Amino acid sequence: MKKFILFYISLALMLSSCDKYLDQYPHNGVSSDKLTEEDAEMLMVGVYNIAQYKPTFNGWALFDIIGGDIIRPGATSTNTPALVVQGAIGPDFSIVTSPWNGYYAGLYQINYFIESVETLPESARKNEMLGVGRFFRGLYYYNLVARWRNVPIVVKQTKDDVPQTPEQQAWEFVASEFEFAAENAPDFSTKNYVSKDAAKALLARTYLAMNRKAEAAEIADELIDCGRFALADFDEIFREVANKEEIFSFANLIEEGSYNIGSYYYTKESEVGGSYNFCPTQEAMDMFSYNDKRRNVSVDIQGSNNVLNKYCKGDAGHDPIYITRLAEMYLISAEGKGLSGGLGRLNELRRFRGLSDVHPATEEAFLDAVINERRLELFGEGFRWFDLVRTGKYENTVGVDKKYTVLPIPSRDLTLNKLLNQNPLWVASKSEQEN
Repeated sequence: MKKFILFYISLALMLSSCDKYLDQYPHNGVSSDKLTEEDAEMLMVGVYNIAQYKPTFNGWALFDIIGGDIIRPGATSTNTPALVVQGAIGPDFSIVTSPWNGYYAGLYQINYFIESVETLPESARKNEMLGVGRFFRGLYYYNLVARWRNVPIVVKQTKDDVPQTPEQQAWEFVASEFEFAAENAPDFSTKNYVSKDAAKALLARTYLAMNRKAEAAEIADELIDCGRFALADFDEIFREVANKEEIFSFANLIEEGSYNIGSYYYTKESEVGGSYNFCPTQEAMDMFSYNDKRRNVSVDIQGSNNVLNKYCKGDAGHDPIYITRLAEMYLISAEGKGLSGGLGRLNELRRFRGLSDVHPATEEAFLDAVINERRLELFGEGFRWFDLVRTGKYENTVGVDKKYTVLPIPSRDLTLNKLLNQNPLWVASKSEQEN
């Protein structure tokens, strides 16, 4: 009977949602001190589902939508990157509020899983499950800190308001989650399960965000050299052919949820249909040279419409959600080592993609070359906005005000949680308030 009850509790965890940033869904239907390891395994299935779907489409696509390479098709009010950003980002706009709410709803449930597993007797499997839970908590907080900087770090169930953690401390927390997962998560089995390697990949990403570049490069090189992964062609990675490049991806199965990513980018004229909410700018279409092997899978033209082509199922199915793959490690290694040590990694990736070597003469030119290669390699995978923000290039590249280098705290949450403060860049001046 207990297992039967646990199934429904797990299902409730998957389906529950919140209005306030701390979800108040009651999770006390089963005492966690009576949980068995088998029960915890069932809960972990729910955690995979939660981690995949709680951010909403906006949560996964936001870095691209406001990164300067994606616009809304047709509408004159949103047909430039700057207009897209200005029209989408505000403290009451759903593209901001839905990921915020989704992340904190998911975190409440991920924390519940971690707390429950902590009550189990010591075992190797217990540590692996904790590694999985903390991997997902790290992934959620990475996205929160990258977007909002100073955010509440919630690690225990509470009904109390929680203050924001300063950005540097928040990044240190994210790193600690991935460090724990890198030690305790299961060994790599397949791309759809959390592993030590997946945690190391996101730890390298986090160290890069923290400007701990040498450490980021060291971890990236470890993954490149370990022999478990290898660069693959785009028509394998993004057409779901067996490959060794993906380190971790959500399967995004139809029976598990409703994220139809391709529909947002494909047109109704395509063979598989699509709602065509977003499309690449012409500049993004033109950035791929004809000898770039990534070109045809990254972008395409359907009729007279530019489309992002990595998510090719349109209305007909669900594409995976790609979290990390080996090419990112090449780029982290290159950036982390700088011109003298990293140029070889950069050109190694370029040659694999069909491009000739680059020969930047200065560190600044080398960083520009790496960021440009990240733009080509990771287009549509959720990197562009933060790459520009963390390197100080966002305002000039996209042509927007500095306040768009950070997202505003949703207005409703400022009302509900009295300990939250709006980011200073989003606090209206007295004259603005009077007008």
